[in-house]
Amino acid sequence: MSNKRDNNNRHKWIILINIPIQMGIIIFLFSWFGGWLDDEYPNPKNIYRIIFTLLGVFIALYNVIRQVNQLNK
Repeated sequence: MSNKRDNNNRHKWIILINIPIQMGIIIFLFSWFGGWLDDEYPNPKNIYRIIFTLLGVFIALYNVIRQVNQLNK
């Protein structure tokens, strides 16, 4: 019984450790894509980078909330 609980706790810790890595990758990729669009279609306010970075943040937060809710089940 205790061994199963230890494995379950390790599994949860691995998932929790990976969440910031996933967030960073998602936000970085969306920001990079927005920067690429700003280079291809120039505008004075870098609006594509801003929009895609914010979109990446919202998607990353949604992903975190979804994963935490699955852990609590």
